[in-house]
This record gives sequence, C-alpha cells and structure tokens, in this order.
Amino acid sequence: MLEQEVKELIISVLQLEDIAADDIDAEAPLFVEGLGLDSIDALELGVALQQRYGISLSADAADTRRHFASVRALAALVDAQRTK
Repeated sequence: MLEQEVKELIISVLQLEDIAADDIDAEAPLFVEGLGLDSIDALELGVALQQRYGISLSADAADTRRHFASVRALAALVDAQRTK
C-alpha cells in the first residue's frame, strides 16, 4: 500500500528510529503537532520522494503545505503523478 511505503520512506530518510510505520497515523499532521517535522525535514523528504517516485513538487508554498499535510496527502500526490 502506498501510504505504508510513504511512512517507511519518512522513517528511513529522517532516521526516526523510535517510530514504526504502524505508529504513524496517515491523517495526522506531519508538522508541528503529529510527527513534529520541520522545514529541513520537508526538504529532505521532498528530495527522497522525487528520487523514489519521480514526482515533481510545486514551488507554490500553499501547494507544498497541502501535499505535506499528512501521509495520506503525500500518498495522494504520488499516486496522482504516477498515473499521469
């Protein structure tokens, strides 16, 4: 399942050793509350998503915030771009 892959990618790229994929709620926020990621984490994760799935990310800050809101939103972005 794509959401599971995205969770595992987040854990791997950001070296979240104390968190298992099953511990991450697909709808929970990734930033501030939720996983508590920051802008550097977003950059690293964006690069990893581009490399793994060949997606392109918008330079528009509002789009980026929307796509990086949760695991579910990231999975939807990957899925939408893979089916084009």
